[in-house]
Amino acid sequence: MDESEQRSLVATTVALDAGSETLDDLLALLPARRRVLSWVRHGEGLVGWGTAAEIRTSGPERFAHAAKWFEELAAVSTVSDPVGEPGTGLVGFGSFAFADLPGFSVLKVPAVVVGKRGDVAWVTTVGPAAAPPPPLTPMPEPEAPRDVVFADAYVDGEHWMRIVADAVARLQDGDLDKVVLARDLLAAASAPIDIRAVLRRLAAAYPTCWTFHVDDLFGATPELLVRRERGLVTSRVLAGTIWPTGEENLDHALAASLAESSKNLEEHEYAARSVADALEPHCSSMNVPDAPFVLKLPNVMHLATDITGVASDGVSSLDLAAALHPSAAVGGTPREDAVELISEIESMERARYAGPVGWMDATGDGEWGIALRTAEMIDDRTARLFAGCGIVASSDPATELAETQAKFVPIRDALS
Repeated sequence: MDESEQRSLVATTVALDAGSETLDDLLALLPARRRVLSWVRHGEGLVGWGTAAEIRTSGPERFAHAAKWFEELAAVSTVSDPVGEPGTGLVGFGSFAFADLPGFSVLKVPAVVVGKRGDVAWVTTVGPAAAPPPPLTPMPEPEAPRDVVFADAYVDGEHWMRIVADAVARLQDGDLDKVVLARDLLAAASAPIDIRAVLRRLAAAYPTCWTFHVDDLFGATPELLVRRERGLVTSRVLAGTIWPTGEENLDHALAASLAESSKNLEEHEYAARSVADALEPHCSSMNVPDAPFVLKLPNVMHLATDITGVASDGVSSLDLAAALHPSAAVGGTPREDAVELISEIESMERARYAGPVGWMDATGDGEWGIALRTAEMIDDRTARLFAGCGIVASSDPATELAETQAKFVPIRDALS
């Protein structure tokens, strides 16, 4: 649906028993052979299916067009929402292109949304008229992908290291401070891939990440670009990486070395500062910690900073995501110069990789992550995987290649 086809909808939210075994695994509720959506972490969040309305946008105004469309849809729709939690009532799931160039972005209102937050749970139905909630029953275990073969996509590892070396030379010449470069892989299966199986694997292996799926883009992102909840704004910055060994004592030492690494601290400082600077015009007050902490994930450890603030009146979570994107964590510093260099030398089209992905409700509350540890279905048997890393003047191409290989692991394992 585009703006010319805008019509009013009826959204009806009904409270559920959060303690019900039916809601133990939200992803298990997703039906087969339907367009499904997810945003799940630690067993909580939102899942949805069906399409009540959607908009596809592109170009520099993609965020503004989607936000305007959703605001106008909410204004003409009838919403019954006795639960009154962030994520109840009318909700849109979105995924946006990284660059301002042509390339679609989407904001989709599902026909059914099931949500859970702590001791509160709900189901929302959306359509042209009020409808009772569907029966919620865990689906049978979906079949795992079969016989998946991986191959380089746009460039191989040797070529990509030459691209990194080119970027390092420019950084050393002082052209810019940091640039984030990415590469991609193709995964081909012998039979159609049931995305529900992939999502379940990701959620089980990476419960601290946000497992998402929006319009064939899926992944488990550790990075929360921005959350707006009842006026409080939160953004988690990840930049600076090291790989754990699985040995507790050694990993403690590695975490300490990461926290003291000048290269990683420099990369992280650029990313955190870019987020703080982008949020400041939209917040009445802010808190930026003096030093990052080490976030431990199963396959990597990152330097992390949680930045908080109080939103100015009228600014939505999608407005904040648009202001933040692209942060230095996925673009570089200075922003415009880094994005221009990415376009010049990266040798691939990012599409929606590293763009904002998440959800927003009619009050403007929502959560938007960065589409990292991600892949996109090209057809029902083929996926394109993405991974990237921050490049500074002291970066070593071989080390950066190894970092991308580590970052491919979550999606490779989920597809294997």
